Amino acid sequence: MGITGAVHTSYTVKDMARSLAFYRDVFGFEVVKERPEVTAEYFRAIVGIPDCVVHAVLMKIPGTTHFLELFEYRHPRGVPQYLAPNNPGSSHIAYQVDDLNAFYALLREKGVDSYVSPPIYLDKGPNTGGWALYVRDPDGIHIELFEPPT
Repeated sequence: MGITGAVHTSYTVKDMARSLAFYRDVFGFEVVKERPEVTAEYFRAIVGIPDCVVHAVLMKIPGTTHFLELFEYRHPRGVPQYLAPNNPGSSHIAYQVDDLNAFYALLREKGVDSYVSPPIYLDKGPNTGGWALYVRDPDGIHIELFEPPT
């Protein structure tokens, strides 16, 4: 009895179209299912907001079993948070890439400019020889891009 796996990562976003443009069009995630207006009682009970209306999109990283779920609360609207990495409650996910420097250049060509830093070479610790960076999505959510050591 206990946790046996991970199903998905979920983020609440302000503007679904803007987030889809980032995750689908720039990062290359595939839309698996879109529900423009979730109002089911079970959903409202799970999230603890009895009158919520949510636009939900389930996405997948191609070739993997990891899902990303995006929620835009149409009612009630939420309040943006200050998501600095050191603030309690802040989180990030790390996505593995095969060539971080090339992917960084591609993302910059596509107009992504919300980096905490350019790719950083990892010269100490368990990932010595790898590369990593943080980038922020349109809502300021930190995403780590990580190239493991060869």
